[in-house]
Amino acid sequence: MIRATSRRSFLTTAAAAPMAFAASRQKHIPIGLELYSVREDLAKDLTGTVTAVAKMGYEVVEFYAPYYSWTTDRAKEVRKLMDDLGIRCHSTHNNANSFTPEGLQKGIELNKILGSKYIVMASSGKVEGLDGWKSVADTLARASESLKPLGLRAGYHNHLVEFKPLQGKRPMEVLAANTPKDVMLQFDVGTCLEAGDDPVAWIKANPGRINSLHLKDWAPGEGKGFQVLFGEGAGEWTKVLSAAEKTGGAEFYLIEQEGSRYPPLETAKRCLDNWKKLRA
Repeated sequence: MIRATSRRSFLTTAAAAPMAFAASRQKHIPIGLELYSVREDLAKDLTGTVTAVAKMGYEVVEFYAPYYSWTTDRAKEVRKLMDDLGIRCHSTHNNANSFTPEGLQKGIELNKILGSKYIVMASSGKVEGLDGWKSVADTLARASESLKPLGLRAGYHNHLVEFKPLQGKRPMEVLAANTPKDVMLQFDVGTCLEAGDDPVAWIKANPGRINSLHLKDWAPGEGKGFQVLFGEGAGEWTKVLSAAEKTGGAEFYLIEQEGSRYPPLETAKRCLDNWKKLRA
């Protein structure tokens, strides 16, 4: 009897081992904050704001366009702050002028100091027609050629306009089709929801290119829109995250909040709490 019980225990343990091994090797995808979410606090006190964000439990931050005005000394100070806090910057948001041949060099210098991997175009300026979007794609492709040998990658962050049909085609489709595969399509989920489009379908249509997602929620109705917290809107987040991890090539997530009924830092904390509940 003792021998049989031991044998059953051995077989049960042996069968469970592959599953335990697979679970142990599951890739950890860090959760971060797009610092536009706390822009007023950041403008007043960058050190205090980044420190507060790190203490909440965020693992990554994304600096938005004003970072581009920093000197290299300022970038080094911010990098030291992040290193001391144990928080990372994997990407930055940039205006279109940062992707000119002259502008790109400064972006490279600052992003290298910050430890960032992706230089993301988050504003393409005024674009006319599908040919205009093809021109944006050409700019991204040229930037990609310059960045690749340096261990950096170009990216594009969508807004509502890129998901609204233009001459029978969505501009995001034009950008995806006319840029190299190594150009990240940083996916703002909320604006896709606002457009009435299907986030999961978009991710599945672009395998390996959705390396970063802005987890911004949205809900229809007066007083809602982007004011709802992450997890309180129309986003079907379990499906979105599953597609992002199985197909999209997600490397890191970023909470983004344009505003809410709470102060910015409290909003960031509440969104992170909702994220933890979702992933529990």
